[in-house]
Amino acid sequence: MPDSPLPPLPMGASPRVRAKNTPAPGLTDAEAQVDMRQLRAYRLGRVRAGLRAHDYAGCVLFDPINIRYAVGARNMAVWTLHNAARYCFIPTEGPVVLFDFHNCEHLSAYLETVDEARPACAWYYFSAGPRCAEKAGRWADEIADLVAAHGGGNKRLAMDHCDPLGAAALAGHGIEIASGQEVMERARAIKSADEVVLMNVAIAVCETAMARMREALEPGMTENQLWSILHQVNIAMGGEWIETRLLASGGRTNPWFQECGARVIRPGDLVSFDTDMIGPFGYCADISRTYFCGPGRPSGEQRRLYRLAWEQIHANMDLLGPGLGFREFAEKAFKLPDSCAPNRYSVLVHGVGMADEYPHCPYAVDFDRSGYDEVFEPGMTVCVESYVGEVGGDEGVKLEQQVLITETGTLLLSTYPFEDELLDRQI
Repeated sequence: MPDSPLPPLPMGASPRVRAKNTPAPGLTDAEAQVDMRQLRAYRLGRVRAGLRAHDYAGCVLFDPINIRYAVGARNMAVWTLHNAARYCFIPTEGPVVLFDFHNCEHLSAYLETVDEARPACAWYYFSAGPRCAEKAGRWADEIADLVAAHGGGNKRLAMDHCDPLGAAALAGHGIEIASGQEVMERARAIKSADEVVLMNVAIAVCETAMARMREALEPGMTENQLWSILHQVNIAMGGEWIETRLLASGGRTNPWFQECGARVIRPGDLVSFDTDMIGPFGYCADISRTYFCGPGRPSGEQRRLYRLAWEQIHANMDLLGPGLGFREFAEKAFKLPDSCAPNRYSVLVHGVGMADEYPHCPYAVDFDRSGYDEVFEPGMTVCVESYVGEVGGDEGVKLEQQVLITETGTLLLSTYPFEDELLDRQI
């Protein structure tokens, strides 16, 4: 059964109190929907399986995305990405303790994955100032007590982030710190069926926003104005934030990675963007498209670049499947023309879940420098990337699709259409 989004109300609570605590409508009684308890059990189970495999007593997580994945708790995610104001202790065996921001312990009251909520001991400089060392010591004392109580004598503790003061304070307790990010990335890589459903919800929101961007695109608007539509739709439909500002028009599309700004979009411009959107339920929709801003028709060069990018992602999607090695994929992948190769994107394929994540597969020419030869597995969700722009050229094209690796091949998750005019199709 779906869980309640709020803690149980006291017996005899008045109708007014109940009305104030009534969640917004979202579930329907005529459809099979995601069992959130089952989802959270799966994710926490994968984290604990990783801890056991590495013989860790447990882990301490600071990254809000890792906390969200492991126990389903969220609170000021973007703010706590740069202020270490909350963290979570997850023993390999034993009760989970969430240390939350001041007076926020009630936010996790309904979560069966959190056995206890405590106030965090903050020791980042903004909060602790010159008392950082003192606060880090107090923090380490509390963590060491939990390791002693639930680690069964094991003092190997995984952490996703830890500043030097905290690491030194834990070492004073004889605790050995190991890489918690490895455990979390591996856990997050294989999605359950429930996770894929929630990712599809995020993609549906993202593609709704993309459609509204396409409808709104006209000469005279700025890049910022167009980009704001993605934010507005995402928030209005229950999403969370956008990771980047990757929208560019005209000559700013080449080279790639120029952030959107106040440039006025002109007739005949290409407009390329990468959504990098964290949508509902905390799942990422990472899709790229390139639009043509009319009136008029795209030039032959614009159509050529678009066709190359389209061919690249489709050829590479056709290669993907379970058991395929990353190096083999890179070596067989679509080859860009020499004139475009220096402007290539940083990866051919990357994992995606609650954000961009493991795995990472670069081009063959970059493999020895930045690649690692592992294999695609069923349950991975990945993004297939393309950027095509001539060195010194006027414009460039960014395209990207989001897919699920299945037992037999792949399943396309992103369904937003490509541009018929840019593919030179009859419309």
